[in-house]
Amino acid sequence: MSETFLEFQIPHQKLFNGIQFPLVLSPNPKAQTPPSSLSLFTQAIKTEKSFLDSVLHKSGAVLLRGFPVNTASDFNDVVEAFGFEELPYVGGAAPRNKVVGRVSTTNDSPPDQKIPFHHEMAQVTTFPSKLFFFCEVEPGSGGETPIVLSHLVYEKMKERHPEFLERLEEHGLLYTRIIGEDDDLSSPIGRGWKSTFLTKDKSVAEERAANLGTKLEWLEDSVKTIMGPLPAIKFDKTRQRKIWFNSMVFAYIGWEDARNDPVKAVTFGDGKPLPTDIVYDCLNILEEESVAFPWQKGDVLLLDNWAALHARRSFDPPRRILASLCK
Repeated sequence: MSETFLEFQIPHQKLFNGIQFPLVLSPNPKAQTPPSSLSLFTQAIKTEKSFLDSVLHKSGAVLLRGFPVNTASDFNDVVEAFGFEELPYVGGAAPRNKVVGRVSTTNDSPPDQKIPFHHEMAQVTTFPSKLFFFCEVEPGSGGETPIVLSHLVYEKMKERHPEFLERLEEHGLLYTRIIGEDDDLSSPIGRGWKSTFLTKDKSVAEERAANLGTKLEWLEDSVKTIMGPLPAIKFDKTRQRKIWFNSMVFAYIGWEDARNDPVKAVTFGDGKPLPTDIVYDCLNILEEESVAFPWQKGDVLLLDNWAALHARRSFDPPRRILASLCK
């Protein structure tokens, strides 16, 4: 139980083993000190941190709705109040920009592009354990950030495609992406190598890539990044269950631009191609099990990157969703 936070239902949630996904918390009007200002809200987060940690662990996603969070700076204060260590965005594919403090834009690619389901930065060895999203400007229409529980995807894939899963567990996945020097905002994977590795120096880029388990092959005006083989299935020790932790569907369907053919972007770890029908059936499973709620201005979504994958639906502008990544 919590003094400040009140659990409530929204129409788009799903119930898994008696637990709402996502779990939605709003201000408790009967609280002794309702979080009616940003400073009272951030104080309540610090005071009730163990409660918030426990509901995130139980559900995998927590939506904070109806709190006084209006700007990127407010959101940064909320992230800071949780006390998780920041994870710099090194090695990720999305074009995004720093806004304030620990806050950046989400994928800056055009609004008509869908971004398929993925665990954040699952294609590199260093990835965030938690993500925050904040709705600063709600979408004209569409633009949801669908979420899905990873262990459910693993269970369904095991049920429907046991032999494929066995191969995946044995070989893992190999990701290949060709990236230019500078950011290409027309592409959902258009982050240039200078932004990807936060340097203009090729030797520094190689060193940082190696730290992420990534090999670089320099081409005339771009670089080929080879990531892996990486495990596609992980074991979540805190919840004692296997999870579907990879960017297979995202890479196979979404890593497409002037430089990249998505079918070649991801293979089994031994270099053999993935069966198209199974990749698309996995996409069906992700869609079937997912939850997509319409964003409201001021929403803060806290996602456990070990528990849930996320995506982005296409939208009509305006829409401004900001993010922060935590170790």
